[in-house]
Amino acid sequence: MRWHGVDKISFVAHSLGGLVARYAIGRLYKFSDKTEQFCEESIGGLEPMNFVTFATPHLGSRGHKQLPLLCGLPFLEKSASQTAHWIAGKSGKHLFLNDNDDGKPPLLLRMVNDSDDLHFISALRSFKRRVAYANANYDHVVGWRTSSIRRQNELPKENLLVSDSKYPHIVHIERGAIEDGISKASSTIGTQVIDLEEEMIRGLNQVIWERVDVSFHKSRQRYVAHNTIQVKSYWLNSDGADVVQHMIDNFLL
Repeated sequence: MRWHGVDKISFVAHSLGGLVARYAIGRLYKFSDKTEQFCEESIGGLEPMNFVTFATPHLGSRGHKQLPLLCGLPFLEKSASQTAHWIAGKSGKHLFLNDNDDGKPPLLLRMVNDSDDLHFISALRSFKRRVAYANANYDHVVGWRTSSIRRQNELPKENLLVSDSKYPHIVHIERGAIEDGISKASSTIGTQVIDLEEEMIRGLNQVIWERVDVSFHKSRQRYVAHNTIQVKSYWLNSDGADVVQHMIDNFLL
């Protein structure tokens, strides 16, 4: 299928929208082997270009301060995991990896590989660029690690954070590398969170991501960083305009 006058497609998503976008491209992905030398990958019949997320919980929100609002307190994180579906419905179960539809692994875990007829990782790989913008601090909804798809020891140290006069709130830019090997999810309850998270990191790192770290530390709008990073409201979140401009300036057309 081709849209009249449209040949290319990009996704720009914020927060939970990034997970919805990853699921959508898995369903829309098509691969056609036209010749031995040439093959074509498409998303909805269009050439995939940019896949950009802002403050998206790629690793879910379960444990390890992935939901900073809970301050990393084990009893609060456990309670949130058990009650999230009351507030956010099925999405709550997905974010806390509590879903097991038809005995299948959690959806977020399935979304780091090609699964059955859904080609989640192939779809991501088909894009020319994959970019994860992440708040390094003051985001009370989505933690730095889950939004930047990193392990704790991979987060940039404070002395590596710099400020660019054109983009004052962008403090670090990193181009990742592809990782080999996918770990197995443990059946031991006590270590399940760690192992599932590690498997998601390894799965998502089968493709190269650009990671852009953002800090509104000196901004009066820092306490609403989750929305400021994408200027949800100009009057409340205008300090994030340079982050959006950075995305625009690097957008492939």
